[in-house]
Amino acid sequence: MPDTEARIGYGITFEMADIETPTVFVYLAEVFDVTPPSDSTDTPDATHMQSPNKTMEFIDGLTDPGEASFSMNYVPNSPSDKALRAAKGRRKWCRTTFPNGVQLLFRGTRSGYEISAPTDDKMTADVTFKVSGEPVMTEPTAPRNLVVPVVAGTPVVGAPLVLDPGVWAGALELEYQWQVDGADVVGATGSSYVPVTADIGSAVTCIVTGINDDFDTDATTVATANVAT
Repeated sequence: MPDTEARIGYGITFEMADIETPTVFVYLAEVFDVTPPSDSTDTPDATHMQSPNKTMEFIDGLTDPGEASFSMNYVPNSPSDKALRAAKGRRKWCRTTFPNGVQLLFRGTRSGYEISAPTDDKMTADVTFKVSGEPVMTEPTAPRNLVVPVVAGTPVVGAPLVLDPGVWAGALELEYQWQVDGADVVGATGSSYVPVTADIGSAVTCIVTGINDDFDTDATTVATANVAT
């Protein structure tokens, strides 16, 4: 029996764009518990006096595309908070990207934005979009880097540089390759790198590769200052 292909939802991203600019998406940060649109189709009763065998008959009716929703960690006045407040009463293009690169796109109106600020727990917000029209699901697409990777730390011999890989849509895994002056450092494929004497006077970067079952995409950090002693 083959192994299951089931996966957890970790890594899903949610973005939205204005209807007028459907390719300019805003990434909403710290989202969790995403519920994609789920449709239901009416079945009007078409029974009549001569329905065969005195049995009720039904026909296909209209389909309601339902709602899409998610929860998020609430950060007051953050870019995500501002974007969702500005979306009040406006139709948006919404894009959910699954870790395997499949995208679910739909038009929706932000119908709910409920903020919770408990005394002894994190602040959260529950967001709901009323879906309009039929959602579109794509074939797997290449990973996209939504928040660029960054190297943190001071480039000094013996002091570790630490990678923040950024945020990726449609990536099942990430791989790292550190470089000095644009050349790969053999074996330097972890989330940190410690400069050595031979690196003095050279800048350090790291290439982050987002990978899913079908594609891979590279994103390179901004170079550090030259390594010093």
